[in-house]
Amino acid sequence: MPDTSESPPPVRVALAHHWLMSMRGGEKTVSVLAGMFPDAPVYALLANRDQLDTTLRQRDIRCSWLQRFNWISSLQRKALPLLTAAARSMDATAYDVVICSDAAVIKAIRTRPGALKICYCHTPMRYVWDLYDEYYRQAGPLGRLGLRLAAPRLREQDRLAADTVDAFVANSRHVADRIRRHYGRPSIVIAPPVDVVFPPPLPEPDDYYLVVSELVHYKRVDLAVEACGRLGRPLVVIGAGPLLGDIRRRAAGCIHFLGWQSDEVVRGHLRRCRALLFCGEEDFGLTPVEAMAAGRPVIAYRAGGATETVLDGCTGLFFDEPKVDALANTIERFERGVGPASSRSFDAGKAASGVGPASCRSGAAELWPADRIQAHARQFGVDLFRQRFASFYDWCLRHHRQGGAVAIRRAMEDVDPMSFAVPP
Repeated sequence: MPDTSESPPPVRVALAHHWLMSMRGGEKTVSVLAGMFPDAPVYALLANRDQLDTTLRQRDIRCSWLQRFNWISSLQRKALPLLTAAARSMDATAYDVVICSDAAVIKAIRTRPGALKICYCHTPMRYVWDLYDEYYRQAGPLGRLGLRLAAPRLREQDRLAADTVDAFVANSRHVADRIRRHYGRPSIVIAPPVDVVFPPPLPEPDDYYLVVSELVHYKRVDLAVEACGRLGRPLVVIGAGPLLGDIRRRAAGCIHFLGWQSDEVVRGHLRRCRALLFCGEEDFGLTPVEAMAAGRPVIAYRAGGATETVLDGCTGLFFDEPKVDALANTIERFERGVGPASSRSFDAGKAASGVGPASCRSGAAELWPADRIQAHARQFGVDLFRQRFASFYDWCLRHHRQGGAVAIRRAMEDVDPMSFAVPP
C-alpha cells in the first residue's frame, strides 16, 4: 500500500506519462505519484530533465526511441501516429502494476498478461476527440487532409489502448463523462494535486485582473483582453504561445503582457490580483484553484472543470457564453458586488475535508472573504490527493488479487462516475 510517508509498495510498480518536457499540471501529478512510489521507474515518450522538478529529475526515467528526435515534442498532434507507435513499443512487462498519467497515448504501453494497469486520465486525446473540430478549423489545407485521413485510425488505436486499462481515474467529472462517452468505461474522480499552501492573504488586492495561460485558441485569452480593454480595466497576462503576437496587436494600453514567469512570480501575482479571469473550457483547471488558494476570487466561463471547483457567488462568478459581452457584463457585476452568496451557507470544515463542494456563508459581511475562498481551495491539496489515490490503489489491488481484470472491471461498473468517494 502506498502512503503519505512514502513507504515502498509491496509490488513492482512502474509509472508512465506521455512526455516530461516541462512542469505543467500533468507533470506535477506524476511528481506526486513518484513520491508515493519511490522505487517506481517513470516511462515517458520524451523527457527533458533540465525542465523537471527535483523528484522527477532524480528518478529512473526510461524514454522511448523518440528521445533521439526530441524536436518531435514541438509537433505534438502532427506527430500523433509516431507517438502512438512509440508508446506501443515501450516495454513495462517486468512490473505488476503500471500507473499511467495520460492525456494522449501512453496508456498503450505494453504490460504483461495479468498485470494491473491503472490510468489517471487528464483527458482523452483532445486532437481526435473533443477538440477535433477546432483543430480542423485552425489547420491549413494539408493539415486538414492529414487530420481527415489519420483521425479514424487514431481513434481506433486510442480505444484499443483504453481497452488495456483495468481501472480509470478521471481528474474531473467533466473528464469522467468523456471517458464514458469515448471509451464506454466507468471511472472514479480524483482531482489532481494542487499546491494550495499560500501565505496569509493580503489586506487589500491591487487593482488589476489576471490571466495565467498558454496563448492558444481554446484558452480564449482574447476574451479577457478584449473585455478588459473595452472596460478600461488593467489586465496582466502571464503566459506565451502562438497567439501572443496577434493578441498583443489588438490589446488596449491597459493590458500588460509578462510572458512566461516562474512559479514564484505567478503566485505573487495571484495573491495581489483583483480576480483571476479564466475564459477557456478546461479538463480540470489548476489555475483557478491556485487563485482561490491565494484567497482571490475567479471569474470563469461556465464550462468544463471550472464548474467543479469555482462556487458561483461564493468563490467567484461565472459567465455563460464565450463572448466578450458576457465576460464584460460579469466583470461589471463582480465590481458592483452582485452575486448569490447571501442565499448560501458555508461549512469551512466540510470544504477542507474534500467531501463534496462547499457552499457559501449566509449574510457574509463581505462578498469575497479570503478565508472562505482559501478554505474551499484546500480540498484540492496534495495531501488529500495522496490519501484518495492510495485508497483507490489499495481497492484496485484487492479486487485484482481476488479475480484479476474481470473482477476489477466488474467492480468498477458499480462506481458512481460522478463521485469523489472511493468505492466499497
